Amino acid sequence: MFNIRVLLTGGGTGGHINPALAIADIIKQREASTQFLFAGTPFGMEADLIPKEGYNFAQIKVKGFQRHPSVENLKRNIEAASCLISADVRAKEIITSFKPDIVIGTGGYVSGPVVKRAAKLRIPTAIHEANALPGLTTKILSKYVNAIMLTVPETKDCFKGKNCVVTGLPVRTAFSTKTKEQARKELGLDNNMTVLSFGGSLGAGKINECMLDVINWGKDLDINFIHGFGSNGRKIFTDSVVENLQSEKIKISEYIYNMGVCLTAADLVICRSGASTLAELEAVGRGSILIPSPIVANNHQYYNAKVLEKVGGAVLIEQSELNSDKLIAHIQLFFEQPNKLTAMGKKTHSLYIDDTPKRIYDTIRKIM
Repeated sequence: MFNIRVLLTGGGTGGHINPALAIADIIKQREASTQFLFAGTPFGMEADLIPKEGYNFAQIKVKGFQRHPSVENLKRNIEAASCLISADVRAKEIITSFKPDIVIGTGGYVSGPVVKRAAKLRIPTAIHEANALPGLTTKILSKYVNAIMLTVPETKDCFKGKNCVVTGLPVRTAFSTKTKEQARKELGLDNNMTVLSFGGSLGAGKINECMLDVINWGKDLDINFIHGFGSNGRKIFTDSVVENLQSEKIKISEYIYNMGVCLTAADLVICRSGASTLAELEAVGRGSILIPSPIVANNHQYYNAKVLEKVGGAVLIEQSELNSDKLIAHIQLFFEQPNKLTAMGKKTHSLYIDDTPKRIYDTIRKIM
């Protein structure tokens, strides 16, 4: 394949944007002359992230429908319906102008009109589903596309008779090639048990509340803590709280920029169960306590976490059942029996698909 033109579409959250960027990297590494265009909404994170990565960005206005009945949601749904009508016209404009050789969707409402219009124009199309439980857009588009790329084998059951390929999830995070000991040295930590916890870039209130108690409980034990509280966590982890807790063995920050090094340094990870996070856990092979976000569409983080729990690689705690005492009890058990945590890490790593880039590239070549 030479001088091909690839139209990628997906957005709304990092869980849709990062796989699209990773797929672009996979193609670019093999076909340097490829031309790319990203289609996304002006309302989502993609409008900022994609241009910063150096890619051309085409705007298309799409808004999601609200499922809970209310006067406010009725207004939003009328606006969403209006956007949907204009989105099909805009999708055709983008495709006609760019003339892509292939169109790839990675989820989010914006993928719908772009991929569907491309399929109707008989352009090769593919979608990638990051989560174990596919979203509504993926289910709708599955009727039109040439290939459905999946993160986990279990998702095949949702698309019986369709052209599914288990590729794994492409991850852009540059993981450290260091050993656990080297990563800890870089962070200024000793070789005692290390717990990494975070709730995403925004943070998670319940996780922050519990981790404050956990860190206070464990600060006098031989345990290292790395915690990212997110932009919404400043009320709990105030400057004075952070200053009082921060030490050689306790690293607290709003955002964890060196996630690859921190994951390498950790023995136990406490976090949400977004698809990208789980792919990273599988790559480094770490045991985890997963607390699925209860506010995501279709409760898909719960089903993501069940995949790791099923093989024995994670402890799943739903947020409604989460409390400090429960977290402390699990950490204490792992502290006293570290072999259990080591075994969990190996089981997590057993799910890792180490040739994801090749599988994705081969799928793209095949349908073209």
